[in-house]
Amino acid sequence: MSRPSLLILTLCLALAACGQGAKDSKVSDKTANVERPLQITAEDYVTIQNNALASGPVITGSIQPERKADLRAEVSAIVMQVLKENGEAVRKGDLLARLDDTSFRDQLASSEQAARAAQQSLDQSERQLERLKTLRASGMTSMQALEDAEIRRNNSQSELVAAKARAVAARQQTQRTEIRAPFDGIVSERKVSNGDTAQIGKEIMKVIDPNSLRFQGLISADAVTSVKAGQAVSFRINGYDQQFIGKVRRVDPAANATTRQVEVLVDFVGKDQPHVSGLYAEGRIEAGSTEALTIINSAVIRDGDKSYVWAVQEGVLKRVAVVLGERDVRRGDFAITAGLQKGDKVLRQPLSTFKDGTKVLFVASAGNAAAASPIPAAASNVAASVPASASAPASATGK
Repeated sequence: MSRPSLLILTLCLALAACGQGAKDSKVSDKTANVERPLQITAEDYVTIQNNALASGPVITGSIQPERKADLRAEVSAIVMQVLKENGEAVRKGDLLARLDDTSFRDQLASSEQAARAAQQSLDQSERQLERLKTLRASGMTSMQALEDAEIRRNNSQSELVAAKARAVAARQQTQRTEIRAPFDGIVSERKVSNGDTAQIGKEIMKVIDPNSLRFQGLISADAVTSVKAGQAVSFRINGYDQQFIGKVRRVDPAANATTRQVEVLVDFVGKDQPHVSGLYAEGRIEAGSTEALTIINSAVIRDGDKSYVWAVQEGVLKRVAVVLGERDVRRGDFAITAGLQKGDKVLRQPLSTFKDGTKVLFVASAGNAAAASPIPAAASNVAASVPASASAPASATGK
């Protein structure tokens, strides 16, 4: 009887163990189905508040240098040498290009020789006049001879002046065969090469001063009365991932005859300036400021023409549709015209995996999930309802 009793006892223990395992499995499945709250910290959300919203007319245009020189040929000659290339820095007076000066040097030598001959003729006529004056004083010559000597002296003076003028003109023509930099700057565009024929007026090079760049923009004629010198301007330039700050220097008193737009000249403020001219720029003149609810750009989710945010309301995460107004030209924030109220909490960097209705738990920091904040009472109730056997809740920060 001992053996059957031992066998029956073993079977009973096995069945009891199986029953306990099934019961534990059911409890584990039930615990796994409990939704885990989303942990967020103060760094994960932003509170909607009233802020000053800068407003003003839109300005579009390009970045242009204030100091620029369009160097053109002043004489007709062959281009003998080009010494500077695009992008090279130059100093005032540096030689940029040289034209053929053979004929001009010959003209200069001839005119200088003619000026020396005229000077010798004048000296001789003056000596002759002085001798005749002495003879006339002693009665040994006639008055007519003295007058003739004075006429020859005057003619020699006129010939000398004309010869010097021709020499100066020849010297200028010779100097014009050398194209030199008018100021310190950079060669922005080279137009000729060795062997080209440079006619009078042909463009040789362009030189700009990169330290004199400014924003030459256009505004609508409707906004002219609101724009004044000294107003701040925030704008962006194609090719630069930053926002530039400027100040209105002047408003053109005449509108464009074709577009009816008005040009506004804007100076850069601060050390942040581009080093390339001709780039497109667009911004807004800060002509006024209004109070409005604002939201940061990173918190907005765009779906076609509609905009949404993930807001924390009553301890849960909700996808809220919002209507955006004008954008602040200084910070890039948007005005909120509908959808949110002052004091609402919105996630700064929403993720695509968020679900509407997810419970939210506020924590002191991303690394301390146990220290719950007493901000929303509903969040504390959610935390208390989670069984102790559940795994650690998820965090919005991903830490």
